[in-house]
Amino acid sequence: MKTAVIIGGGLGGLFTGAILSKEGFKVTVLEKNMTAGGGLQNFNRFGMKFDTGMHVIGGMHRGGNIYRICKYLGIIDKVSLKEVDNNCTDSLYFSEDKTTYCIGKGKEGFIDSLSEHFPEERDNLKKYVDAVLALTEEVNLFHLRPSSDIFPSHSTEFFLAADAFIAKYITNPKLRSVVAYMNPLYGGRGDESPAYIHAIISSLYLQGTYRFVGGSDSFADLLVSVIEANGGTVNVNEGVEWVEVNNRHVDYVRSCKGNSYQADYYISAIHPCTLFTLIPENAFPKAYRTRLNSIPNSYSAFSVYIKLKPNAFPYINHSEYYMTKYDEIWNFGKPNKAWPLGFLFMTPPEINQGKYADKALITSPMLFEDVIKWEDTTVGKRGVDYETWKDEKTQHLLNCLEELHHGFTACVDKINAASPLTIRDYYGTKEGSMCGFSKDYKNIPLSQVPVVTKVDNLILTGQNNSLPGFCGVPLTAINTTEAILGRNYILHRINEITND
Repeated sequence: MKTAVIIGGGLGGLFTGAILSKEGFKVTVLEKNMTAGGGLQNFNRFGMKFDTGMHVIGGMHRGGNIYRICKYLGIIDKVSLKEVDNNCTDSLYFSEDKTTYCIGKGKEGFIDSLSEHFPEERDNLKKYVDAVLALTEEVNLFHLRPSSDIFPSHSTEFFLAADAFIAKYITNPKLRSVVAYMNPLYGGRGDESPAYIHAIISSLYLQGTYRFVGGSDSFADLLVSVIEANGGTVNVNEGVEWVEVNNRHVDYVRSCKGNSYQADYYISAIHPCTLFTLIPENAFPKAYRTRLNSIPNSYSAFSVYIKLKPNAFPYINHSEYYMTKYDEIWNFGKPNKAWPLGFLFMTPPEINQGKYADKALITSPMLFEDVIKWEDTTVGKRGVDYETWKDEKTQHLLNCLEELHHGFTACVDKINAASPLTIRDYYGTKEGSMCGFSKDYKNIPLSQVPVVTKVDNLILTGQNNSLPGFCGVPLTAINTTEAILGRNYILHRINEITND
């Protein structure tokens, strides 16, 4: 039995650990927080549970890529999900002209719903959706297809900027902004984000989206159960404080509790720049460290977690996006912009969800530079001025939300807010980045960090290596495990089990 130690028990660490455990490895996951899961974690406030991330997920429809990975792991029948409304998977409100757009499910639903507002663009919308789906066909891993191409060839459109790709098919400037509304989900920036990332995220949501019922931590628990059922362990409140490397080989890792762990393989599921602080400086070539430290990170977010008064506000079975101006849609990651440019609003579902919502969430993209003056502070010790600043930002978001739902503030019972500093300290990500390293079409090699390293038994995993989010991280976990087990090994296993 081979052994593996995984540094970090977030989504990437748990998926990688679950796959290796299923394939016969004895896995030990070391997580610094009190619970495993990363973006799947929850926290308790006001007597209720709030998700910290992973609020809306794709790829979980029958036959979808994440559905099939979960089926391979043997947990698909235990995942508790609620599908969003078919006739309105997402709604978009633009404050500029007080217009709301409801996005229908599927290719035809998407085209029909937007053609109601832009009838002259129907043919262009068809061509755009076809082009989006065609780009995903160039990514074999996205479709869980084995491939022998080490250096796959791609179309010219694959490496376009996402905003240029959209403009190639859509004529109306407002509609261009509407179809780009999901860019905060992957840290999208104008004239930077690659078209293929936009296409992959968009195609996932075209196929239908889901929410975790009763909290996303239940999914983290399922991944932990796979690891434990195969003889592995997930140790929480035991982060790694040192990785001993000699002659480009990891000898052991030492945890914050003073325990040493040895294994055949070590997998880092934390931000690479965080890993650099735990490992000898000479473990990696200087050029490697410099390159990774120079990659810009995606932007962070400011979140407001709301406990609602009983029977005061209806449960809404889709996400709502508030946008200020159409021409600001690609500027979430740009400095010197008025905040907020927009935000996501949703009411998470509970078990046996009824007519009314118990809680609500507002998440607005924010740059780390907005909290830079408090970067050297710690949780609970940031000072009165920080708390005052948070209150001001929270009230600003609530004022905007009143445009969407007049009288919402009167439905609020209690509020808790979190800034990019909270995300940085809670997840251990550089600058509180929500989507890891920023991806730039002008330098794709810089945007994709290989999972293998110059340290022969140290491998990387997580959204910093490739695609972000609930879909991208499991796919990267396949790359990570195949770096150990052999190219296409896991993909063949998944296809053997799930092709029915």
